[in-house]
Amino acid sequence: MLSSSCAVADLVLKNALIFTSDDSLPFADSMAILDGRILRLGTYSAVQDLVGSGTKELNLGGKVVVPGFIDAHGHLIYQGLQMKQVNLHGVNHKHEFVTRIAEAAKRPDELSHEISRDTKKGNWVLGGGWNNDLWGGDLPMASWIDDVTPSNPVLLSRIDGHMSLANNVTLKLAGISNLTEDPEGGTIVKTTGGDPTGLLIDSARKLVLPFIPKVSVEERREALLRASNLALARGVTTIVDFGRYYPGESVELSWEDFSGLTIGRYDYLFVSYLLVDLIHKMGQVLSPWIYLGGVKGFADGSLGSHTALFHEPYVDEPDNCGMQITEREKLFNLTMESDKSKLQVAIHAIGDKANDMVLDIYESVISTNGPRDRRFRVEHAQHLAPGAPQRFGKLGIIASAQPEHLLDDAESAANKLGAHRAEKESFLFRSLLTCKASLAFGSDCPVANINPLGGIRTAMRRIPPSWDHAWMPSECLALDEAIKAYTISAAYASFLDKDLGSLSPGKLADFVILSTDSWDEFEAEGSASIEATYTGGIQAYP
Repeated sequence: MLSSSCAVADLVLKNALIFTSDDSLPFADSMAILDGRILRLGTYSAVQDLVGSGTKELNLGGKVVVPGFIDAHGHLIYQGLQMKQVNLHGVNHKHEFVTRIAEAAKRPDELSHEISRDTKKGNWVLGGGWNNDLWGGDLPMASWIDDVTPSNPVLLSRIDGHMSLANNVTLKLAGISNLTEDPEGGTIVKTTGGDPTGLLIDSARKLVLPFIPKVSVEERREALLRASNLALARGVTTIVDFGRYYPGESVELSWEDFSGLTIGRYDYLFVSYLLVDLIHKMGQVLSPWIYLGGVKGFADGSLGSHTALFHEPYVDEPDNCGMQITEREKLFNLTMESDKSKLQVAIHAIGDKANDMVLDIYESVISTNGPRDRRFRVEHAQHLAPGAPQRFGKLGIIASAQPEHLLDDAESAANKLGAHRAEKESFLFRSLLTCKASLAFGSDCPVANINPLGGIRTAMRRIPPSWDHAWMPSECLALDEAIKAYTISAAYASFLDKDLGSLSPGKLADFVILSTDSWDEFEAEGSASIEATYTGGIQAYP
């Protein structure tokens, strides 16, 4: 920790309303910073002795200041790539869906990657964000878009990232036909006559990936910086990245290729032995901005694609309980081997059965390997069976959740699960905290927007679009609880809490200045905007 006895601060904030996310001093009105770290907080008189001739003082006029937001689950390079691809978010009619794709096919230089020369089939049209629930539930088919993309391969992901639509050009390119069998953990959706419709679910999407032109290092660099700038504008100073893309040609070259990065990244890999070897070779900290995290696995799919795994069938698909993406034995072995190597494990689980399975695996590994500070995570933890929140708390499992998904799923959850079941087990934020579980919030970008202030408001109010009442108001959070889920709890969830997550002496000076000067109004409405974002005491936005 920095000593402040003889120090002179570089920067002092004063006349502010600083929420620290630190229970030892929840609020302060002044903060002194030196060399990118916090020296002292309190009243102005408590920090005034740190002001010298070279100190910059910011009088904030009572504005609210909070710790820099940590997005506990995102896909930053995917976000940056999709910002230049066809965007189908919010499309609520088949005609608009087809029109946007037709326009994208006509503007390949802006929205798609050039296909390799040996195919001679035009340009790839990539993107996504479509949500069939917005236009009544009918799933799109290749036949919808074949006429407007006669020579363009197309692959468009659903909003949840677990289902994609390919046109017939793509299906032929990948050799997907009525004879192609479903891969493990995936489905090629077919007509009653056995012909592929163009929809590829979960691992079936991988059948197409080898034919999509490789994203270059420069494209990844541009995408990462583009998404980083967006994140900073939303008050995010660190993101826990679950994407498969790395900044450079290899993980080892990450920092050399991305020297312009000004947002912290904490990366999760999918292969435990690769991560062990890499940490042994490079260390866990690749640069001041890039850290290696843990190992990720998948238990199931998503609610919207009917592949989230439940104990009971979907109401609208009575023969379907969802899909187990990875065999239980494989998930257990991944967790056991990773834990023996002292690696953190994070497993995607959305349905109640998937969450129970992951909790069972974690409990078994904890029992076998004995106590340590492992901080196992469940990514999404969206639908929990009775008793599951208590198990999260008892086992010390982190629930890594995304409040904005609630806005998309409130309507569809009732249709897919039935109203009673949906309300009993969906987005149980209050129940998890009551059971002493650690709750970390993120966006899952680009599935949802990078928008912590929106997520905070959603966690507090739980009012979906077009609704005039809260969905399960008993699960609403208080403002301070929601902020902590995006700050200190998100830092704890990735072993970053010694340096990040709260405005405390010795920690990095990552903070956000908000537009509001009233905590009471902020607490009542959850309404505010980002005025400025600082990383390491330096203004990064605007």
